[in-house]
This record gives sequence, C-alpha cells and structure tokens, in this order.
Amino acid sequence: MKRYRTYLLAIGVVVTAGCGKPEEKPLPGVAANNGVVLAEARLKFIEVKVVGEDMMRARQTIPGRLEMRAQAVSALGAPAEGRVVSVLVRPGEKVAAGKILATLQSADVSAARAALDQAKTRVTAAEEALRRQTEMMAKGVGVELERIEAETRAREARSELERAQNVTRFLGSGQGNTIELRAPINGVVIAVNTSTGSVVSPGGSPLVEIGDPSRLWAVAHIPEADAASVAKGLPVKVHVTSANREFQGVVDGLGSQIDPETRRLPVYVALQGDFRGLTPGMYADLTFAKGMEALSLPVAAVLIKGGKKRIVYIQRADGVFEPRDVRTGPSAEGRVRILDGIKPGDKVVTKGALLIDGEAEQML
Repeated sequence: MKRYRTYLLAIGVVVTAGCGKPEEKPLPGVAANNGVVLAEARLKFIEVKVVGEDMMRARQTIPGRLEMRAQAVSALGAPAEGRVVSVLVRPGEKVAAGKILATLQSADVSAARAALDQAKTRVTAAEEALRRQTEMMAKGVGVELERIEAETRAREARSELERAQNVTRFLGSGQGNTIELRAPINGVVIAVNTSTGSVVSPGGSPLVEIGDPSRLWAVAHIPEADAASVAKGLPVKVHVTSANREFQGVVDGLGSQIDPETRRLPVYVALQGDFRGLTPGMYADLTFAKGMEALSLPVAAVLIKGGKKRIVYIQRADGVFEPRDVRTGPSAEGRVRILDGIKPGDKVVTKGALLIDGEAEQML
C-alpha cells in the first residue's frame, strides 16, 4: 500500500510538470507620482478611451401627461345640507361663467334667506328710529341718551345684516329653498360627481369640477439623479401622442419632494400655442433641451473602494494612471451614468481597471 501511494504521487508530479506554465496574469501596477505606473507588457490588458460625444447618453425624453394647473380648476361642492334637484351639464361640455350647473333644495338656505329678510327689516326700523331721534335733537326736544341708544341699535342691525348677507352670498343664488350652483369661470366641465336625488352636505366631494383649457401644462416625473439637471426656464418640447401635435414649453417649476418609493420628482412644464382639441389626461413625451444629458461609462470602468467610494482611473499625459473620485447615477444595459468627476477629453480606463488597483472591487 505504501509503494502504491508513492506511485500515485509520482504520477501526479509528472502530470503537473507536463501541463506547462500557468497562464500569465497581470499584477497590479506600481504606485508612483500620485498614481499608478504599469509596465509596457501589462498595458495590453488595459483599454483606454477618450471621453467624447460617443459616451454621452442622453436620457432626455420622459413620458408625462397633460393636466390642468391647480389654479385653473374650480371644484364646486354643496354649500349646505340638501338634495340635488337637477344636474344641467355633462363632462366635456363647455360652459360660460354664470351658467347654472346644478340645483339643490335645502332647508338651511331657506332659513338663511328668511334671516336675511328679517335683518333688512330690522335695519330699516333701526335707521328710522335713529333719524327721528336726530331730528328731535336738532329741534331741542330730544334726549341725547335716547339718540345714543338708537344709534347703537342701528349699528347692531347693520352688522347683523352684513352677516346675513355673507351667509346667503356663500350659499349662492336662487329663491326660497333652492340653491343654484353656477360656473365661476369660462371653461370645460371636467367631472360631474353627483346625480338627481343625491343627498349632499358641505365638506363632501365636489359635485362639479370645471377647468380652464387654456391653462394646461405637461407634468412628468424625472429620476432623482436628473433633478439637479433641470431648472426653471429650461426649454422643453412636448409631443402629445394621441393628437400627434408638438408644442414648445419651458419648465415652470419642480415639485418640492421626491417620491420615497419611485425616487422621482414631478416637473411642471408650461405650454405655448393653441390648445384646442387637447384635454387633461392625454399622454405626452417631454424632451428636455440638453439639460438631462449625462456621461455614461461601462460598469467595468467604475471601481468601489472602502465599500462606498466610487473611482475611475484616468491616464495622464505622462502615462501615469490617476484615480479619480466620481459620483454615479443609475445603471442600465451594462453602463452607468457619471454625474460628476470626469469631463470630455479625459482618458478613462474602460477595461482592466481592476488590474491597476488590486484593492478595489468591481462595481457590478
């Protein structure tokens, strides 16, 4: 058995010797002059490219849709408890300011209008009493105290009348127990959320919504990484897909908060032109003017050091490979966006970066 083991060992030695030399693997470079120097024999494993237009990956076109500006939408709710008697409009209908949209019957409005009539009567009586007291004082037969009391009652009656007028003005137009909901602006009926016979109350959902179609804008949600590239005033082309129409626009504003789930930020684009035939909800493609272009590199070009730090290697004019910190964005299709750290004209190691820095890790 001992001689058998010795025989197997001898065979193993012979086989190993016959396999030839192991494949040569380049070793990391030598640190020198704030960078790394590679022997000429090692350079064949390295690929270097000059940052240019071919590395610019434009993520300019973002899907969005048309929406009414918040200030262009009027939502009419029930001003008092009541029942819907009639609905006089339908979604998509154009209406002029003042048009009756729906009517309601309400005991509350009947009581409010009765209170207004009573307030008017009290004001008339109080002002008449004050007039008489003033005339008597002028003739020298009046009592100052009585004139002051009459003046106080008149002032109180006028205050009560003003309050009653405000209440009925809020309730809207109509007679008796009827409330007329009227369009406050010229526009298009966006939604009708009630029907005849429905019982409604203040604070509920809007009964009718009207929007001004001349105040449309396009809304898109851009990735968090692009937020710094978009600013108010940036030109945008908006192509409305279903209408096959294109509009010029500019960024009117950005949302104040990034969505924590999608990591996107809303961008609002003001449109220019004739919006006839367009309605809220239409899909659109928004093309931003150069503001969302970004440099991209193969993922193999970006190394990770210390668990968080992202670096690439730049070849200087003296041949030294210098590490450069970069800020990265999202990656897709084998490439990663570079948001900061390099510029056009830099010579970047796009292949074999790990052979320069043996302590780093590949990004992906």
